[in-house]
Amino acid sequence: MGAEKVFSPVTLEAARLLGSRVALARRERRWTIAELAERVGASVVTIRKVERGDPTVGLGTALEAAAIVGVTLFHEDPATRSREAEVVQARLAVLPASVRRGVVDDDF
Repeated sequence: MGAEKVFSPVTLEAARLLGSRVALARRERRWTIAELAERVGASVVTIRKVERGDPTVGLGTALEAAAIVGVTLFHEDPATRSREAEVVQARLAVLPASVRRGVVDDDF
């Protein structure tokens, strides 16, 4: 086995915050962990990890759990989310698709 992955404090804080928001929203809906797990298509153990903020849980699973219980991801307004996505895509379109490291020969 390889070395255990070490996550930055910012990542750990974000994962815990998302997990807490999922747990709060689930409890406000009076759903059990098993009910949420079924809706997400994940195991009860995985949903417990999401709610604890375990950063090793798959991103798609954590985001799906959040979406299902109504946790706002990015912007609450769909039009604002759409505009932001368009701006990001437009910026990506003008940048190179890949980045290479190396020495730049700028001695003309």
